[in-house]
Amino acid sequence: MVSAQRLTPNGADRLRHTRLRRLRQAGYVVPITIFLSTLGLLVACSSQVSNEDIRQAQAAAQGWLGQVDAAEYAQSWDAAAGYFRDRIPQSQWVARVSAVRDPLGKLKRRQQSSLRFRRSLPGAPDGEYVIIQYDSSFEHKAAATETVTPMKDADGRWRVSGYYIK
Repeated sequence: MVSAQRLTPNGADRLRHTRLRRLRQAGYVVPITIFLSTLGLLVACSSQVSNEDIRQAQAAAQGWLGQVDAAEYAQSWDAAAGYFRDRIPQSQWVARVSAVRDPLGKLKRRQQSSLRFRRSLPGAPDGEYVIIQYDSSFEHKAAATETVTPMKDADGRWRVSGYYIK
């Protein structure tokens, strides 16, 4: 049988609960939780890839998307990773991407919604990949999710190896 004394919080527990209740009432718990979650994510990512690599991968994705947004599809193929170019001929890429993007109209808004680093992806060789998702809006499609996957190419530069839109 458990005694009633064990179920009653001791003085330190009561003080901790009182402080937590006061922080909640003051509105500090959620911001602290978000800060700690973000800090944990940054620490997890930093152990896998450098901030400079992340910055370069994002810049590669943004520059490449700019070409796609401008309907410069052949140039986007030229700027893509070697792995990408080895998998799809330029003429097929131009036909496929224009069939998907042209009906959407001009880009209205794009905001990064997630970023993940991976060393392995299904159907792709092991390497360094950054999977970036964007919440996007176009003239003829109010809400879309674009996924762009830059990879560190053989020469050490980040280039886009995949693109998906839904």
